[in-house]
Amino acid sequence: MTDEFDALKAGLKAAPAPRAAAREEALARAMAEFDKLEPLAQGSASALRPKSDRPARAGLVERLTDMIAGLKLRPILTASTSVAALGLVTLAVLPNLDLRALRGPAEVSRVLDEAQKEEAVATLAEEAVPAPAPEPAARKVATPNSGVMADAAMEPEALVVAAPEMAMMPEPGQVLAEPSTEAYANQAANPVKITAEEPVSTFSVDVDTASYAIVRNWLNSGTLPDPEAVRVEEMVNYFPYAYPAPDGAEAPFRPLVSVLPTPWNEGTQLVRIALQGRLPAVVDRPPLNLVWLIDTSGSMEDPAKLPLLKQSLGLMLADLRPEDQVAIVAYAGSAGEVLPPTPASDRAAILAAMDQLSAGGATAGGEGLELAYKLAQKMAAEGEVSRVLLATDGDFNVGISDPDGLEAYIARQRDSGVYLSVLGFGRGNLDDATMQALAQNGNGTASYIDTLQEARKVLVDQLSGALFPIADDVKIQVEWNPALVAEYRLIGYETRALMREDFNNDRVDAGEIGAGHQVTALYEITAPGSPALRNDPLRYGAGAAADSVAPASEGEELGFLRLRYKAPGEDQSQLIETPVLAGAEADEDARFAAAIAGFGQILRGSVYLGDWGWDQAIALAESGRGADPYGYRIEAINLMRLARDLAR
Repeated sequence: MTDEFDALKAGLKAAPAPRAAAREEALARAMAEFDKLEPLAQGSASALRPKSDRPARAGLVERLTDMIAGLKLRPILTASTSVAALGLVTLAVLPNLDLRALRGPAEVSRVLDEAQKEEAVATLAEEAVPAPAPEPAARKVATPNSGVMADAAMEPEALVVAAPEMAMMPEPGQVLAEPSTEAYANQAANPVKITAEEPVSTFSVDVDTASYAIVRNWLNSGTLPDPEAVRVEEMVNYFPYAYPAPDGAEAPFRPLVSVLPTPWNEGTQLVRIALQGRLPAVVDRPPLNLVWLIDTSGSMEDPAKLPLLKQSLGLMLADLRPEDQVAIVAYAGSAGEVLPPTPASDRAAILAAMDQLSAGGATAGGEGLELAYKLAQKMAAEGEVSRVLLATDGDFNVGISDPDGLEAYIARQRDSGVYLSVLGFGRGNLDDATMQALAQNGNGTASYIDTLQEARKVLVDQLSGALFPIADDVKIQVEWNPALVAEYRLIGYETRALMREDFNNDRVDAGEIGAGHQVTALYEITAPGSPALRNDPLRYGAGAAADSVAPASEGEELGFLRLRYKAPGEDQSQLIETPVLAGAEADEDARFAAAIAGFGQILRGSVYLGDWGWDQAIALAESGRGADPYGYRIEAINLMRLARDLAR
């Protein structure tokens, strides 16, 4: 690039001074070329999408605009299409231009047109040098979303020269990666709490599984995941466990407590708290009214998005009952009803409507949600369950587009009794934060689907649990006994934390449990006097701890577990209580859950694991693998091995 730049400067110096008439002619033609950019500059900013939503463009300037937006450079040296029409080779300097705020050709054109138009045109005319039009030359360019270099002809209308330190054109064989706009919802890991100071821990249950599938996708692509993408509780709750189901006369779910030595810390113990939801017979469940809200924006064109989405929802149809109903709403630049409420038995009509869907346009997610909720409310009847099933990459940018705004909107809508679940598809612009805001405030769950096998797990194997709720606003509160537990740490659930007073407040929203669903939570606890204590005893006051305390005897109360839940459609919660007893026997499931919790903490870079690492996590998972009828556990063990190799 330096040689080209030097050659250009030498050519400019050797060129004869332009004639006055030629200057005027060049100025007029340059102004005409700039005026051609006006339609782009006049475009609505609200309709803009990231370049993954727009078809590939042949023009060099447009491709450079994409590169500029993706690379987020500051000052650039470029030439406009007006140079091409004049058959010129020249340089236009755009000083102090901050491209971080620019997205797409319309924004760049606006800056060119409004801020630099007069100066740039004058500069072009001043520096005009007659030059023969270059012959088109084959070269490689990066195509949007593909990551593959494709042959294209260099347009004769423009030649761009950049300063050597900020070369913008790809070298031969170079792939320009699509800039990632992924955003994840997470918080810092829960700290160790001192029981004497804060004996009560309160959180909302969580049965989402999106994080595990996203982590798996990262690892299978050959990269360790972003630590922010790892939510340990979602990884633990991805797997089925053999928990005992509640009897018919009992509450809709049954708690189970067990205690085992902490694998990564010899001086502490793990307390597993598990809930098993009741799974009624299929014939006993109420009819389902499902509104499939499908993102058909341009960003969904990737094979791992809309095409996989169609296949995934098609799998669900075989397990729906004739009295269930399905409607389809699609949204892109605007939202519309694709299929009116239709009996699930009419598979031909449903599949035909889905086949008509194609990707293109902006993402009017807010408008789509409004239409879907209205349709679901019209479909609802006494004793039936209505649910919006949103399938998207989460990238809303028209209408209600920020997580806070979506959270408030969904919070208002859940009072109608319509549930909302979210299915995430694809990578690159996956907006996990938006998906979490929607699912948590819509009394639903969030899942991520990257393969047809995952679609079968979520939408077929777990169909009833994913769609039919048995308890709403489920909250867990544990009071630890300071005589036997000096410190404790809740592993995961950072985004589900509640204030202590929220537990008895029925107006505070919490998690939903579906039919047959399971919930697993893990606490690491430390006895007074243990060498594993992380906090020194207080010098003054009742918080001062003894030098040593005998381990809790079997049957002693380590703590007390309280659960609150509401029956679907009810406003008043009910309470379940049970003690957390020392010596409660652990099993293979507890060991495997501990191994997955360790897996997630390693990926997050936890400071609580000491020297415990990949080999120990793999060995623990293998010891708790058990029957593994679906192969989920051996898949996790293989992912651990892969992560270990990638981390070396």
